[in-house]
Amino acid sequence: MNIATTRGPAKTMSLPNILTYARIAAIPVVVGCVYAESIMDGPLWLRWVALAVFIAAGITDYLDGYYARIWDQHSAFGRMLDPIADKLLVASCLLMLAADNSIHGWTLWAAIVILCREILVSGLREYLAALRVSVPVTKLAKWKTTIQLIAIGFLIAGEAGEQILPATTLIGIVLLWVSAIFTIYTGWDYFRAGIHHLIKEDEG
Repeated sequence: MNIATTRGPAKTMSLPNILTYARIAAIPVVVGCVYAESIMDGPLWLRWVALAVFIAAGITDYLDGYYARIWDQHSAFGRMLDPIADKLLVASCLLMLAADNSIHGWTLWAAIVILCREILVSGLREYLAALRVSVPVTKLAKWKTTIQLIAIGFLIAGEAGEQILPATTLIGIVLLWVSAIFTIYTGWDYFRAGIHHLIKEDEG
């Protein structure tokens, strides 16, 4: 009992998990800065603060997995929390960017596709986990996430970025559509795997 109780907190507070906590903590900072600049008519430099924090959060997404591998600090808690942190970051930013009109018109459909896919995959993961079935993340899914984060980064920069690169918002919108297309494809992979195991379960 003593060994179990000491090992649990140690894994929970490992560096990879701390980086995941930091990614979640970054969400209100990013959203708050964008909200203050666009909705509350705050100074434009808040966009740069939001972008800097967002980039730092994106880097932790790579580092937590990297350190978990090289230091063999994998944990069930980390595997559960890491994708949740990613989805919270992406969903919060997309909703805020829609609220401040950075994402509008037809581009809203790209954001809707991305959000619906995240909900679908979360549900399928929960179902497959109950069957003790693991669906590995494909390289295409990792590319999708990378493009998605880059797109959101450009959109967060927004008007502030336009002062340096006039096509900042346009680049963000184009990349968001590319990400949405990848999202549909990778989401179909998860859905197909879920249906396969669902049929096998019913037949059994």
